[in-house]
Amino acid sequence: MFVQLNLIKELEAGGDKWASFFNRVWPFYEKWFLSQGYLKRPGYLTCHQQLERYMPKIVPIYEQLCQAVGGSDIKSRFLSMYSPPAYMSGCSQIAWTKQDVALIRNYDYHPRFFDGTVYYSNFLKPVIGMTDSTWGLLDGMNEDGLAVSLTFGGSKIVGEGFGVPIIVRYLLETCSTVAEAVKVVEHIPSHMAYNLTLLDAQKNYCSVFLAPDKPIIFNNDPVATNHQSVVEWLEYASFSKTVERKAYLEECLLTRDDAVDTILNLFLKPPLYHTDYEKSFGTLYTAAYKTQIKEIMYSWPRKDLVLGFDNFDEGKVQISLKHIIPKHI
Repeated sequence: MFVQLNLIKELEAGGDKWASFFNRVWPFYEKWFLSQGYLKRPGYLTCHQQLERYMPKIVPIYEQLCQAVGGSDIKSRFLSMYSPPAYMSGCSQIAWTKQDVALIRNYDYHPRFFDGTVYYSNFLKPVIGMTDSTWGLLDGMNEDGLAVSLTFGGSKIVGEGFGVPIIVRYLLETCSTVAEAVKVVEHIPSHMAYNLTLLDAQKNYCSVFLAPDKPIIFNNDPVATNHQSVVEWLEYASFSKTVERKAYLEECLLTRDDAVDTILNLFLKPPLYHTDYEKSFGTLYTAAYKTQIKEIMYSWPRKDLVLGFDNFDEGKVQISLKHIIPKHI
């Protein structure tokens, strides 16, 4: 079992590299997108209108991407990320501001459903991040030093709204600080419960709880796992150990004063690191977005990959997951 990362740098929207990537993964996304039937997904006009209403600044980018892959109805609906099928993942994250500054996170999911692409773009501003749904982002940072990361919010409720990866993309494309991002995100509906952690170059941070069935919540908690103010889905909380992981990170905040790289290493061990890949709960990567020095580190127990806006070599990186059995601290 392994993950292969593709590192793509293509500054304009809809270039050949991105289109090639899209065409490679589209058969899998199409199957997922239509898994409940063609009529269960909103029509193209609805998708376009919702983007214009809530995220108008990226509509020209969206249109370029649609055109680059043929402009078909179903591809265009998918690329809007408006009211897609339900999806969820694990994940733990923390905004660390002691000694040095970084947004650190683990992404826990099944390798089969992982884009595996780090995308350096310059649509509205330079952004580097880990893709989902081909141009949405699981996490990322822009050239201004704003970093955003997501975790599943622990609720089975699905409503009308956007898939969270395009919300992350929009914040990084249009905002420079946490304060700006807070003003933007409060107007964008999410189709499922998700937690965003935001951190900027001035060490400001915020957690944002999105949900389709309740008002958005902002708080100054630097830690997020897979529940929000309370645990709603007890079986998932028990399986994912979301409460225990959050308590562990909160204890780290109280008792440790380490540099970012030391805290990042804690994410490579239990209770934060997981290997239950067959149940979609294995850690596929650990990321540290160092917002003040604009450096990104993707890490695994036996490998690190350091990137930046002036240090980004395209190519492929393969990481074996089969023999990774991290030990307790």
